[in-house]
Amino acid sequence: MIMTVNTLAIIGTGIMGMGIAQIAAQAGIKVLLFDAKVGAAEQGRQSLQVMLEKLTAKGKFTDEQLQSTLTNLTVIEELSQIVEAEIVIEAIIENLEIKQQLFKQLESIVSAETILATNTSSLAVTAIASDCAHPERVAGFHFFNPVPLMKIVEVIPGLSTKASVVETLKELAKRMGHLGVVAKDTPGFIVNHGGRAYGTEALKILGEGVASFEDIDRILRDGAGFRMGPFELLDLTGIDVSHPVMESIYNQFYNEDRYRPHPLTRQMLMGKKLGRKVGEGFYQYTDNKKQNGQKETSNTNQQPSYKTDFDTSNISVWIGADLAEDRQQLIDHLNANGITIDDNDKPNPDSLVLLAIYGEDTTNAAIRYQVNPNQAVAIDMLTDLSKHRTLMPSIVTQDNFIAQAYALFGRKTDNRLVEDKAITQVAVDATLITESTGFVAQRVVAMVINLGCDIAMQGIASPEDIDNAVKLGLGYPYGPISWGDELGAQRILLILERIYGLTGDPRYRPSPWLQRRATLGVSLFTQQTNY
Repeated sequence: MIMTVNTLAIIGTGIMGMGIAQIAAQAGIKVLLFDAKVGAAEQGRQSLQVMLEKLTAKGKFTDEQLQSTLTNLTVIEELSQIVEAEIVIEAIIENLEIKQQLFKQLESIVSAETILATNTSSLAVTAIASDCAHPERVAGFHFFNPVPLMKIVEVIPGLSTKASVVETLKELAKRMGHLGVVAKDTPGFIVNHGGRAYGTEALKILGEGVASFEDIDRILRDGAGFRMGPFELLDLTGIDVSHPVMESIYNQFYNEDRYRPHPLTRQMLMGKKLGRKVGEGFYQYTDNKKQNGQKETSNTNQQPSYKTDFDTSNISVWIGADLAEDRQQLIDHLNANGITIDDNDKPNPDSLVLLAIYGEDTTNAAIRYQVNPNQAVAIDMLTDLSKHRTLMPSIVTQDNFIAQAYALFGRKTDNRLVEDKAITQVAVDATLITESTGFVAQRVVAMVINLGCDIAMQGIASPEDIDNAVKLGLGYPYGPISWGDELGAQRILLILERIYGLTGDPRYRPSPWLQRRATLGVSLFTQQTNY
């Protein structure tokens, strides 16, 4: 049976606790606020009131909504006063022993029917409940900051949690305007688990000297559609928060290669370059704002700059493409810009060799296409070319061919057919990277999708819940499962198989979930029939 919740108690009135309190009070639930630190609960309530009053002044709340919300918030001085709550939500320090002690104390106060929920982001719910007399009523209820804006909450049953507790928390999440997704009690649950690929793969790319952190951010933000670049995100979250989570999940999964952290963030942690909060991380900050035009501090191979006003009238381009649709898109682009296409079986010695490839470096692709790597420049077709282009010469590509490629795809304005009728000037940007086994966006996006598939294979959550949780919790342009369908599972599988084959690094091994569905040509949401 789903319990009707009239009163809930919040233990811990920091940012997370007060965020949960706000949405509960707005939903018409009476909220009891308790904090072990004297005066902290009242301070939390007053800070929330000031914020809500500002929102009301801006027309975001009515006076009636403001008063109703504030009326539903009650500060209590003694923990014993939570006795009337149907649900108690703990939002205190991430320390297993302290949480266990608190839950034993709560059991001595509340009724036998009261649900005890933890907002833990990294600790096992089963471990928190292990010393409880009634672990069947304990569950995880993990919100994300800022709680009122992040419309997702993970509901995590421990090994002993009753189904009715899970259903009650899902219904409570819905009542508070959030989507409750059910996750197994595994390290990182869904969101913190699913988010491992983005930062760790970007760090690996940076560590290989493929591109600067600024360029990696730009490619993934402008080309792949992420809201923030991985290094902007690391600076915002704080290295002191992000790196320990990377190490924790890696260690909890017994050194699974897919979650492998990078030494760079450990070094930054030791050097106290923690990000925005201290004024310096990957970027430098003044008054909490990123400085523009700063000198690069990343250790990457700097390439010469190329002019975008290069004379393209005599350029001819030979195209090698893994996918017919990519070849046609490039032909359309070059035709729209008046560029000659070299249609010979083998490129002329003076033609730029343009390779639209997946999961491969330019050198190996040139050998596979049996063309001269001195003429070759690869282009990433996984990203939206109307917003950003990534170009990758081989280590022996002649400078004049690099200049030609950059002139064709790196110019600030680009002639493009619009609805097959008019040619218009469209602003566009390009990034030139050093050779990499797979482009920046290909590596990162494929790893995000592959990890989402692996989470589904492990049965941590349903494909739909994984998709919703990652999209809402991390702000990705797509959930990992739907993103794989959007780009094509076969294309993602090709990227991973080639990278894995060329590097031998097990972090890139394709998930069987992805592999089977790509082979069968079915959606990544397809689940095994239960017998």
